[in-house]
Amino acid sequence: MKKIVDICELRQIQMGILDEVHRFCEAHGLRYFLSSGTLIGAVRHKGYIPWDDDIDIYMPRKDYEQFLKMFTDKEGTYRVINPATEPHYYYTFAKVVDQRTRMVEKETEGYEIGVYMDIFPVDFVSDNLQERERIFKQKKLLYKIRRCKISQSNPLQSKLAYLVYKHWPLSVKQIEKRIRRLIVLDHPTSTVCNMTEAGPCIKGCFPAEDLASTVDIEFEGRQYKTMVGYKDYLERTYGDYMTLPPVEQRVTHKFEAYWK
Repeated sequence: MKKIVDICELRQIQMGILDEVHRFCEAHGLRYFLSSGTLIGAVRHKGYIPWDDDIDIYMPRKDYEQFLKMFTDKEGTYRVINPATEPHYYYTFAKVVDQRTRMVEKETEGYEIGVYMDIFPVDFVSDNLQERERIFKQKKLLYKIRRCKISQSNPLQSKLAYLVYKHWPLSVKQIEKRIRRLIVLDHPTSTVCNMTEAGPCIKGCFPAEDLASTVDIEFEGRQYKTMVGYKDYLERTYGDYMTLPPVEQRVTHKFEAYWK
């Protein structure tokens, strides 16, 4: 295998994934939005944040689940990883991977994964703040239990908590069903959030109207989609997102990637 050592080469692979996902969503009428650090990069730098090396998008739950069922790549280059159907998959959100590559990560030890782009579902959440707090506390515990059952090593600071969760009398599938019942509402509300384990804290919830439609936005010289209320979303989630963070916080993820 040939090691990928240049961040620009890694980004080119990720951009290929984003282009394919964009093409597929446009062809099938599915909504997606550049999000998180990718969206900050688009707004502030018209591309990647200079020290960033990944791509994140949001999809409303309905579009997300349709995408997972429908996505195909005739060339066989890309594959979607669905956490609901992949045994021993560590993450609680989907990724689209380039199958010509291999990523080495501590979290995915024992599970082969390629260079990827993250796809997060966005769910409606209760407009009642007390109920919302209850849901966030419960989902945090369920995600901890799931992580301990899947991880090859102790992902918690407490050895006791790890042993308790590791031997909790529920299977991973049963835990995932409980998580889904907790976070996937069957009715719309005025508030939404990324409710996966990688999602923000309760303060990261934002108005559903921010996702009412899509707008075009430039990223690395090309046009993609994001949410119409992206400025409101970014302010709620990150505060003053246009100001560069201190130098010591400009940290690149350490990646280990290869061409097969």
